[in-house]
Amino acid sequence: MKAILALEDGTIFEGESFGASGEQYGEVVFNTGMTGYQEVLTDPSYKGQIVVMTYPLIGNYGCNDEDFESIKPHVEGFVVREYSSYHSNWRANKSLSEFLEKYGIIGIQGIDTRALTKHLRNFGVKKGVISTKDLDKDRLIDKAKKSPGLVGLDMVKKVTCKKSYHWERGEPVSIGIKKKIQEKKQDSPIQLELEFARKSDIVLNTGFVPFWVVAIDGGIKHNILRKLQSHGCNITVVQATASVDEILSYEPDGIFLSNGPGDPEGVPYMIDTVRQLIGIKPIFGICLGHQILGLALGGKTYKLKFGHRGANHPVKNFATDKVEITTQNHGFCVDMDSLRDKPVRMTHINLNDMTCEGMEHEEYPLFSVQYHPEASPGPHDADYLFNKFVEMMRLNHVQ
Repeated sequence: MKAILALEDGTIFEGESFGASGEQYGEVVFNTGMTGYQEVLTDPSYKGQIVVMTYPLIGNYGCNDEDFESIKPHVEGFVVREYSSYHSNWRANKSLSEFLEKYGIIGIQGIDTRALTKHLRNFGVKKGVISTKDLDKDRLIDKAKKSPGLVGLDMVKKVTCKKSYHWERGEPVSIGIKKKIQEKKQDSPIQLELEFARKSDIVLNTGFVPFWVVAIDGGIKHNILRKLQSHGCNITVVQATASVDEILSYEPDGIFLSNGPGDPEGVPYMIDTVRQLIGIKPIFGICLGHQILGLALGGKTYKLKFGHRGANHPVKNFATDKVEITTQNHGFCVDMDSLRDKPVRMTHINLNDMTCEGMEHEEYPLFSVQYHPEASPGPHDADYLFNKFVEMMRLNHVQ
């Protein structure tokens, strides 16, 4: 079936559809990863965006039930140079087209993704529309112009959890805690989880009593939860709208601020909550969480021309003077100049465009990074940040 991708500036790309049919709007962005398209599709940070994959052949290993970064895909549309209708992988149970069709996502193939990526790099990300039902080019351009975009909008409420929950998947953090929780779950869900986890005399195989972390869900990826758990943390995930009182009622050892979609200035309630938590508990933020922390500290954020998305971005760590290859997915950035009069220092910098990739407070136990140390897909150069968070919680207990 014929499909058209129209951008707000009048640029048109014609191709063939796969997956679902229909019409959908979004901000058109590109991702430079060679693999990991299922993780990209299911990353909540892509809510409101039409994703272009720069690698030319997509779909050759199909889709499976394991590589989900959330409960479902969140992209508004998917653009590739060539879709592989034949897939081969021992874990695959459906094709990419079947996966997209199941979740109502329109895919378009057969367009020059190199030309599209160069256009977005030269002129910045654009609002766009993919359609298989309306093929009038002028009408589609007008629809793209009138679509809402992302600036100033609250996209977090579209992806945050509906109610608080305890993370119980991934690597087990201790023996017996889960069983006790299951036995008592019918009485009172979260509070008993806390009670049994804290009273348990069972320690991790690392020798540490597990730390309790409250993760504020702005669109959290499952691999972040797996990483926290594998580093000795019990995790309670709360809604982005959770109050300070609710968060502290879990008596956490640390607060985690998750990734998420859209403009950080569009979620003032989350900024206000984090502002009140600063200095009370150790805080670790990733991606949107990093931006929220920057705003809560009194700084500003700004929109990048075309953003950073992919699994191969070089970042310099000022503490070690080493370059890390990182996974990234963001379209906004913290303005470090706006924090010049604050006790905050930049810890990491992007070597492609010299934008801020990490910061740390000089007085309070808090730090954040703009990139994704949990990867999936991508390199593992920044895995040490989870150890840093655990050590920060340990030192806070000693004090």
